[in-house]
Amino acid sequence: MASREKAADGVTPQHAFLAAWVGWVSLGESIGFLAPALAQFLAATVWPGADFGLLVLAGLAEGAVLGWSQAHVLRSRLPRISTSRWILLTAAGAAFAWSVGMLPSAFETWQDWPPAAWIGAGGVAAILLLGSIGTAQWFELRRHAFRAWRWVVGSSAAWAAGLSVFMLVAPPLWQPGQPAWLIAAIGVAAAVLMAVVMALVTGLVLIRLLQVTPTAGAGR
Repeated sequence: MASREKAADGVTPQHAFLAAWVGWVSLGESIGFLAPALAQFLAATVWPGADFGLLVLAGLAEGAVLGWSQAHVLRSRLPRISTSRWILLTAAGAAFAWSVGMLPSAFETWQDWPPAAWIGAGGVAAILLLGSIGTAQWFELRRHAFRAWRWVVGSSAAWAAGLSVFMLVAPPLWQPGQPAWLIAAIGVAAAVLMAVVMALVTGLVLIRLLQVTPTAGAGR
């Protein structure tokens, strides 16, 4: 009776999964991003010059929270997926992404490179950064879902969309001379928008991916 009522109301299992995924993943990434925001605050006020190490460590924390929120929903469709492996892989991917993102500020010699080298290095860095989390998660997802390689592509697109929203919101609001707490607050607000966009895109990707994956299926 409950399933018939849901069908009559237009709420399909896919809609329910997407709603749960967007809600939990948006919350997880928003909370997780507090770690990089805190790291940036500490680097600006307490440990100047330690931003690289602090943000890589913060990336581990951010990825762990994000990974837990994703696994919490994903297990409803893939009950055999390992929550611990998913969290560890997501944390590693997030730390790697922050490492790549911090390279330009850590090694300023790139400013002396010719334009062609800028473009080439920037393209490689973008691929590594955007694909880091999805690729890391693929090592677990491939055990449970058919054509899991599509998750790498879809996750990369989702992060590209989310980071684009972040860049459109935060940098115009950041102004020289602002206190560290305001800089962090702007970053967190933009991160929430980033999280929602990323969660929506990855949720749509998962729905398509899981349509060809039996509940207890496995594949590559």
